[in-house]
Amino acid sequence: MTFPVHRTGVRPVRSLLPQELWRLLSAAGVEGQVIGSAASGSLHRLIDDLSTERILQRMTTPVPTRFTDEELALIDELVAGGVAENRSAVIRRGVHLLADSVRRSRIGASIAESYRERPQSPDDDEWALANAIAMTEAEPW
Repeated sequence: MTFPVHRTGVRPVRSLLPQELWRLLSAAGVEGQVIGSAASGSLHRLIDDLSTERILQRMTTPVPTRFTDEELALIDELVAGGVAENRSAVIRRGVHLLADSVRRSRIGASIAESYRERPQSPDDDEWALANAIAMTEAEPW
């Protein structure tokens, strides 16, 4: 299979292209063609977006780290169990889960601190009970 060549000579590398972008390029009828100055402006923008240089600018940043054999076995178990498609996805998901946990913990601490600064009073209890009764009665049981 040949790859289209942009007027600047930048050659898109198919292995770096998301499949849906390559399908879009193929659907535009330029697969295997040399793109010259006669191509439309939108086609040039499409090819520009698919150039190797542009793709590399949008790629993620590798972060080298070391894992013990036990940690790798756990990661591999998660991959085998279908939690994620590969080790990197497991690690990324773990980072997101940790960040969410920390965020929730901070919110919880903030709520607890606000209750310590301004504790509930018996008036608050009466108001909360009245609202709970009103919401229950409003339900179409």
